[in-house]
Amino acid sequence: MLNIADTLYRWCREARPFALATVTRVSGSAPLPPGTSLAVGADGEAVGSISGGCVEGAVYELCQQVLTSGEPPIRASFGYSDDDAFAVGLTCGGELEVLVQRIEPADQPHLATALEEVLAGVPISVAQVIDGPQRLLGRALSVFRNGSTYEGTLGSQPTDRSVATRVRALLRAGRSGRVEVGGDTDTCPEKLTLLVHTHAAPPRMLIFGAVDFAAALSRAGRFLGYRVTVCDARPVFATPERFPHADEVVADWPHRYLERADVDARTVICVLTHDTKFDVPLLHTALELPVGYIGAMGSRRTHEDRLERLRETGVPAELLARLHSPIGLDLGAQTPEETAISITAEIIAHTNRGTGLPLSRVPGPIHRSVPVARVSSPAALLTV
Repeated sequence: MLNIADTLYRWCREARPFALATVTRVSGSAPLPPGTSLAVGADGEAVGSISGGCVEGAVYELCQQVLTSGEPPIRASFGYSDDDAFAVGLTCGGELEVLVQRIEPADQPHLATALEEVLAGVPISVAQVIDGPQRLLGRALSVFRNGSTYEGTLGSQPTDRSVATRVRALLRAGRSGRVEVGGDTDTCPEKLTLLVHTHAAPPRMLIFGAVDFAAALSRAGRFLGYRVTVCDARPVFATPERFPHADEVVADWPHRYLERADVDARTVICVLTHDTKFDVPLLHTALELPVGYIGAMGSRRTHEDRLERLRETGVPAELLARLHSPIGLDLGAQTPEETAISITAEIIAHTNRGTGLPLSRVPGPIHRSVPVARVSSPAALLTV
């Protein structure tokens, strides 16, 4: 639902009922992930998409049905077969499950608060019941302020606390996923499956080296939704005017800045300086951090020399294996702009466990299912 937060927030503020269709499960080549929603207002206005156009017509009709009849939430499945492929339009070969429900903003006022936080860029999670007793289907609990508070109810305080504890772990990790609770008479006697929609703070892209390639990469990174920082030890080059697409431009020694930077598993680090006095101390620091991607620019000769210098500083082989160097995919890039595409393509492939090969050479589904976190306890995040 967070993909259409702006419209849903307006409808909630206006106290307008609407129907919400949410993808709860996908398999095969279904194009959009769980949590993606389509909504239909009382006047028939539709916003969002759940399949990139494949089954919107059928789901729109279900939304109108639920909205006008006031009937309980409906769960529907769409899949590919010779008989129904063209009937519903899901010709991509995938399967998806959808929960369609009527939302009365007055019944769940916390949703308006959660949507307002999303629009303000504040991290929040909304846990929506997608499997369980019919009376709870579609109910939601919103978790705010890094998990310190929550609003809404799933029927009882023990259940709410149990769910909030599990959602808190996902919110702090900036992840969406499924949460399963129940079977415990002390907390939640009824088994529930919830889909957790998380709006996380944007991931960080740290670019070191105030060069032309950094200008192009900062623009590409911002387009992909990263919060971009450009850092260089030379104040004359590290200026906001040279990097208008960066959220932050820092004049400092790269390794010194990185030592105090706030990073996490979604952070990507791109070292474009190819100067050993900057590269070696910077990469020595970076390779020990729990970040998602580390890449360094330079020729193969520069790469080998850099590896040797890092070994001399005591960096072990298992950490050196994390380094993507020379940075980027082999696209034949020549210009800074093409190089930026090469680098971001490698980041996307690494993040999503892609091969980096042309789709024409890769068998199997085009749209891969990204593993979702199934959290039974906060400690489970250590293993997912």
